[in-house]
Amino acid sequence: MASTTLNDDNRTGVTSTLDNEIEEGPALRGRTHQEAGFSEQETPDENVMARFGKKQQLKRRFKSLSSIGLICGVMLTWESVIFSLQFGLANGGPAGLIWGYLATWIGALFQAVVMAEMASMIPLTGGPFNWVAILAPRPYRKFLSYMAGWLTVIGWQAFVVAISYTCATLIQGLVILNYRSYAPQLWHATLMSYGVSLFGFFMNTYLGRHLPRIEGIMLISYVLGFFAILVPLAYLGPRRSAKEVFGTYQNIGGWSSGSLSFFTGWVTSLTSFLGGDGADHVAEEIQQAQKVIPFSIWFSVLLNGALGFAILLATLFSIDNLEAATESKTGYPFMDIFVGAVGSRSGGSALVIVMTFINILSITGTIATASRVLWAFSRENSLPFSKFIAKVEPETYLPINAIIVTICINVALALISIGSYEAYLALYSITLSAYLSAFIISASCMLHKRLTTPASKIPWGPFSLGRAGVPITILALCYSVLAIFWSFWPGEVHPSPERMNYSVLIFGIAVMFSIVFWFLHGRKVYVGPIWEYEAELLEAQVANTMR
Repeated sequence: MASTTLNDDNRTGVTSTLDNEIEEGPALRGRTHQEAGFSEQETPDENVMARFGKKQQLKRRFKSLSSIGLICGVMLTWESVIFSLQFGLANGGPAGLIWGYLATWIGALFQAVVMAEMASMIPLTGGPFNWVAILAPRPYRKFLSYMAGWLTVIGWQAFVVAISYTCATLIQGLVILNYRSYAPQLWHATLMSYGVSLFGFFMNTYLGRHLPRIEGIMLISYVLGFFAILVPLAYLGPRRSAKEVFGTYQNIGGWSSGSLSFFTGWVTSLTSFLGGDGADHVAEEIQQAQKVIPFSIWFSVLLNGALGFAILLATLFSIDNLEAATESKTGYPFMDIFVGAVGSRSGGSALVIVMTFINILSITGTIATASRVLWAFSRENSLPFSKFIAKVEPETYLPINAIIVTICINVALALISIGSYEAYLALYSITLSAYLSAFIISASCMLHKRLTTPASKIPWGPFSLGRAGVPITILALCYSVLAIFWSFWPGEVHPSPERMNYSVLIFGIAVMFSIVFWFLHGRKVYVGPIWEYEAELLEAQVANTMR
């Protein structure tokens, strides 16, 4: 029979049919695409994808270890928490940092298990927007899914810029630490960030086939680097008393109460748990995705939280002068803390080099994840130039065009840092707010599905929260709403225009752009996950009719 295609109306109808099957639950479970009349596939993972109308386009190279390495390389919790010490020390002090970190770790674990459950049900690269497209109430699923997609794309693209620029400022801080005569310029860091991005581009294209091995090396480097920093701090650094560390609060920001100061500095911990869903965005490149992704998500958050808490304590116990630590010329208080802990500038610089190396290596996984999100959303015809971005290189099975576009976006956004360092810092807040917003939308849809649909009719994956799902999801949502609110808060009572937190403005503009683009373009072409077995479905329908 000749190949047949569907127009947009038929495609929407097919998607609606798929939605009905998903809501029927047990009728879908265990049903392969062969039984539905499609051509035979090779693996159970492709069977699962076929339930959602998706063909295997990328090659499944990842396993459990490399998936965990990808998430740990994206999160970098133990590094992130000491990178941003300056903000937390000024608002909350050592005690505020410790208790805020523990609260964030618990909240992130709630988020992790909720995402793990959804990823186990729907292991598609798009993550939140795929979850919403299938779990949301029918009248709202197209719009909510589209918004979740835009938020996810925005968040991950901003994350690439933030990581590459952080690597650049680490190098710049290391130069300042050793050469006091150096006069840092913003454009210096911008150019260095481009170099970091090019390194990530090389790793994702020319070495893209070896990405799982690279992420395995990333995991080993991440853990070994942790001990390389922890041991010198613990054995060589000065000792502050437990009372000083656990009982010292600071309010350098001048807030009217200790509570306001604490929550203002809480963003230090919040940004340390970004990217916990990284493995889900390479879902279609993971073997046994329904089982591997949930484990990778919750285990990585648990592991990162433990490593981060240990390094935070070691660092806080090693601070000799709290006020001096908040005024480091390098821009990173931990560099001066390291020098003081080991007793020499060269020794402290060696520790900084270890952390810088791990950060530069992490850009590989960050670009990989961001490009897959961009590719997955373009696959649904959701973005400008979607056909170009969604193309997969047939020889390597890599989304090369999506990687190229991700680098181009990174180059453009990094120019913001030339005009204002504070504007660059807003990228972290945008990443955080977009990440949390996409989670809030998808988790709310999951909660609605739980409360309105009998459990027997929901097609659970291998990982399920069971009866604990409702309270855990509610707690995760409460944490997320609180976190996104404080991520927009300024760092001091009366900030100057140069020191204002503009993340709420930039994030608001991004959301408004998404809504406008929805009305001008998205609502006309976006139908949710596009059914890719068009010809096979029609042939199966014809064959069934002729029986």
